[in-house]
Amino acid sequence: MLIKNCNIIFIDKIEKGSVLIENGKIKEINPTAPYEGETIDAEGLYLSPGFIDVHIHGAAGYDTMDGTSEAINEIAKAIAKHGTTSFTPTTMTVASEDIVQSMKVIKEAKLNGTDGANVLGAHLEGPFISPKAIGAQNPKYVLAPSIENFNKIVGDYEDAVVSITLAPEVDGAKELIKYLSDKSIKVSIGHTKATYEEAMDGINCGCSHATHLFNAMTGFAHREPGVVGAVFDSPITTETISDGIHISYPSLRTAYKVKGTNKVLLITDAMMACSMPDGMYSLGGQDVIVKNGAARLKDGTLAGSILTLDKAVKNVYNNSEYDLFEVVKMATYNAAKHCNVEHKKGLIKEGFDADLLLFDKDIDIKHVIINGKLNYSK
Repeated sequence: MLIKNCNIIFIDKIEKGSVLIENGKIKEINPTAPYEGETIDAEGLYLSPGFIDVHIHGAAGYDTMDGTSEAINEIAKAIAKHGTTSFTPTTMTVASEDIVQSMKVIKEAKLNGTDGANVLGAHLEGPFISPKAIGAQNPKYVLAPSIENFNKIVGDYEDAVVSITLAPEVDGAKELIKYLSDKSIKVSIGHTKATYEEAMDGINCGCSHATHLFNAMTGFAHREPGVVGAVFDSPITTETISDGIHISYPSLRTAYKVKGTNKVLLITDAMMACSMPDGMYSLGGQDVIVKNGAARLKDGTLAGSILTLDKAVKNVYNNSEYDLFEVVKMATYNAAKHCNVEHKKGLIKEGFDADLLLFDKDIDIKHVIINGKLNYSK
């Protein structure tokens, strides 16, 4: 397949050109030899690496915690239409056996593929979190952090775990952080009431990321910098739900200025109502009301989002002064590094996987290519 006359979004610039795809890979950028095969004339469109979502619970009426291959496959198909070509299905704080079942189908999808976005592995959000920063998690299933409890929730599928969110101040957390980071599992600070000092202790033990910045963590104040202060004052990465609901745009702009665009990932934290009409849904076994673009528990607590990554990119691009390639990097290459796949995904580069998007100047997705094949066309 040849994509010609496109504006190619590289990591540090945008240039007009063409890209040749062969055997699921980017074979050549700006090929000179004549080509007779399938060709897309992308005049006026941008060619971007596929988006990678490292924090997503569900979409299209399905949830990772359904624990079925069908659920993972339907989520993968739904988010592909919005430019997500790879993702880490995200579990919740629920019964251990339910997490193990979800891990089983996540590993299967990672090995066997889906009809949509690639599954890179799992993100475990909980159950080693603070009951005082529960968010939309279920307090009934919070577990004490320990190697034994970690083994209990992942069963035989530890090799499919990409990342885990935990509260570093909880007893036992530091030992588990060291254990997991030694295994190259990304440990992320989240759902936490840690002080600045406790968060820095967690970082010194191996935490390298922070889950949904500003949300379900201690805020930044001039005498108590909190977890947000520790994120700002350390080299760890973080992620933002850029829907304009979870974080105001002035706060987003401030965070990006402090951290720099190399250290922030755009995520959705989407739940099953993503790409569905308003109504009643569930998350982690709790009822969620979706209305006016927000998903909330009955008490008003935000319960994930209905965001898609194309919208997140558009929101940040329209509400900041960053070049488009900088914003795209936060939804592609930064996430590829987080998932340890930056050697093959997240960039438009010869030899890399052909997970690619074509969109217009309004970031309206026109074509999605996954593993070198056209997966979706508008």
